[in-house]
Amino acid sequence: MQERKEDFIVKIGPPKLTRYERTRVISARALQLALGAPPLIDVDSLPKDTVLIAKVELEKGVLPITIKRVKPNGEYQLIPIKALLELERKYYRVTH
Repeated sequence: MQERKEDFIVKIGPPKLTRYERTRVISARALQLALGAPPLIDVDSLPKDTVLIAKVELEKGVLPITIKRVKPNGEYQLIPIKALLELERKYYRVTH
């Protein structure tokens, strides 16, 4: 049974994207864009900078990416990036 993103509970790590996860997601997406992947947002008003496009895609929550957080004992949790962004906005009142 899949949890709804409103009911999603982060059991491992903070209920937000860490700076390392954020950097990894942006850099991986920027590489994909540089290699020819189509952008998931309208880029007409943005510069042709792949890193900037990746940041905007992340901020808008359109990236279909899942973060895997692992404990030392091997236990892990798969967390949709959209759920982390919503929890971050809810608990930390972050606006990027």
